[in-house]
Amino acid sequence: MLNGKLDRGIHEECGVFGIYSSQLADLAPLVSFGLHALQHRGQESAGIALNRDGVFQTIRDIGLVSEVFSREKLEALGQGHIAVAHVRYATTGADNLRNVQPLLINHHKGSMALAHNGNLTNAYALRTELERRGSIFHTTTDSEVIAYEIVAQRLRCGSIEAAVSAVMDVIQGAYSLVIASPTKLIAARDPHGFRPLCLGKRPDGSIVAASETCALDAVGATFLRDVRPGEVVTVDENGMRSDRSHCGIVPRSMCVFEYIYFARPDSVIDGSSVCLARQRAGAFLAQEHPVEADVVVGVPDSGLDAAIGYAHASGIPYAIGMTKNKYIGRTFIAPTQSEREMGVNLKLNPIRSVVEGKRVVLVDDSIVRGTTCRRTVEMMRRAGAKEIHMRISAPPFIAPCFYGTDIDSKKGLIANQCTVSEIARLIGADSLGYLSLEHANLLTGEDTGFCTACFGGEYPTEIPQSGNKSRFERPIHEDEQES
Repeated sequence: MLNGKLDRGIHEECGVFGIYSSQLADLAPLVSFGLHALQHRGQESAGIALNRDGVFQTIRDIGLVSEVFSREKLEALGQGHIAVAHVRYATTGADNLRNVQPLLINHHKGSMALAHNGNLTNAYALRTELERRGSIFHTTTDSEVIAYEIVAQRLRCGSIEAAVSAVMDVIQGAYSLVIASPTKLIAARDPHGFRPLCLGKRPDGSIVAASETCALDAVGATFLRDVRPGEVVTVDENGMRSDRSHCGIVPRSMCVFEYIYFARPDSVIDGSSVCLARQRAGAFLAQEHPVEADVVVGVPDSGLDAAIGYAHASGIPYAIGMTKNKYIGRTFIAPTQSEREMGVNLKLNPIRSVVEGKRVVLVDDSIVRGTTCRRTVEMMRRAGAKEIHMRISAPPFIAPCFYGTDIDSKKGLIANQCTVSEIARLIGADSLGYLSLEHANLLTGEDTGFCTACFGGEYPTEIPQSGNKSRFERPIHEDEQES
């Protein structure tokens, strides 16, 4: 358990969405549809900032999209030209109201709304310097550091897009951004391309930027292209233009876990289908870790496609052997241990007729601390599974991630404490097999450049001295207080 929450494994980071319309339009309902499509990327909070003639109106709160945006609230926002929006899982900063995005900044040259997916690796150093110069921070997120740096550059640059480009020389790490100024929509992606960001166009001509293509589909937009790593795209009354001065300056390092777990299977990222990547992972698993079995079952949802891939490659029949309660949105929290244990049964339940008396290959996306996997195996045993052979469509987690995934230290990672055979025994499986790092790099069909640092690969950037997700949640010390 983590702070009373069920350890489901790796959590999502965030999802961003933006839209530009040359005419006044009812953008808020469209944006809410886009956020619904991105809900899997963050379930702690949601927000919309709508721009009409340079004046921003916002709805931001803790909760799921359906909880935050009522029809009445969306209608109250009225019409606008530009909107940006965000769903959040806290990878830096606590999950409280002050950290809900988009961030709205009023400065000398106007206003700006910013939504950010990713994590800066030099946020602590930048924030410390900004504080020394007198900046007053209202949140504990690294996203506010980005906003302040953009404002500082905007006072020197001739345009907001030039300011964003200049900031890319200063900030380091992972960032996919959508930004609204009084007259423009900006979409920007870090030079490594850690997190996805794509562009689409609706039949009415409005331009959409979103974390995943599934959000374009949700608002009736046709996919145009991905934002290139290092690119700054500007949309205004003159159309769409691009600054590629930061493209190609470092190797591409897309987070491989976007394909393994984070993204929706119906999304296409940088030209590669997420669904097919997961099926390829399953096929690799069948090649690396064959076993005699009667049925292949995937753990919903991200284990399903990998299970199909394993079944096709192995010749073992695939079946839906586990069902997921889709009406439990956020992580189940309960006051007692027994109630927390019951929470697992609320989320997942085996289908006895499929697994009883069978040798089961059970496919899931990851094992972090082992607690959830152990409960899943226990469920299958109670449902009568004769043997359970666990197959994981990712390599073992052995290192922290500094780019937007909530593994901020090695502490608690079971693969650092136990061998594969020991983990199999601890979770109650008859055998256990992980995807190799070599094959993880081939999920899109070729080695196109992934970040696999959390699996023991090399970090693409310098790593921060403090990677703790709550590193800005510090109390004021006596020697820092005013006398």
